[in-house]
Amino acid sequence: MKHRISIITPVHAPSIRYLSDAYESLRSQELPEGWEWEWLVQEDGRSGDVTSVLPADPRVVGGSGKAGGPAVARNMAVARSRGVLLRVLDADDQLTPGALSREIETMRAHPEVGWTTSSVLDLMPDGSKIGWQHADPAAGKLQRSEVLSYFKSNNYRLPVHPATLCIRRELAFALGGWMALPGGEDTGLLLAASVVADGYFIGEPGLLYRKHPDQITAQAEWTATTDWQLRMQFIESRAAALQALSCLRDI
Repeated sequence: MKHRISIITPVHAPSIRYLSDAYESLRSQELPEGWEWEWLVQEDGRSGDVTSVLPADPRVVGGSGKAGGPAVARNMAVARSRGVLLRVLDADDQLTPGALSREIETMRAHPEVGWTTSSVLDLMPDGSKIGWQHADPAAGKLQRSEVLSYFKSNNYRLPVHPATLCIRRELAFALGGWMALPGGEDTGLLLAASVVADGYFIGEPGLLYRKHPDQITAQAEWTATTDWQLRMQFIESRAAALQALSCLRDI
């Protein structure tokens, strides 16, 4: 019986055109012996446009539902998944060669680790690739509370990129999946996971993070001060509450 890693991809209309690139980056992955992948692509809505562009690959499973934002789409995709590991892949991004293999091998080598992230390259509109405009931590284990401490001390910035998250299924389900927020739901899950389980940062780039005008984080409402501040405060408060409960468990 093979182990499976589930790739979770929410889609909204502007990013549909990038799905073929995401698929090619996934199709070219070489996994360790005994492993296979499945790709859960969930449209945020019911236009039907997503399933019409997906490849005829039995490993690819499309879905749609009532529009509710990226968090709802991610959670509905996870509800249909079967993998022991869940890996984020946004519709407009691409995996780098060997990304999934490195994540699987890290999880196998470190059973105490609940999640991984990796370095990122920004994929620019002209096709060039540049390093993420942020200093990566040293490759290796990230202790519980380390990410939250950084988040609190750096104006709600993360030391690692949430679009590279690979997380054990049980941990994601125990945390309730992605937070029901209009944005920042990926930050919410990563931060919650980081206070209840050790993580691991993989130094090799695992993702090409596409920069384009239609991406959600490029929209004006994403950075609206009051809304953004409330989301980050809520994310921080939940992580702090989980941290407190985790400390009680360890006594």
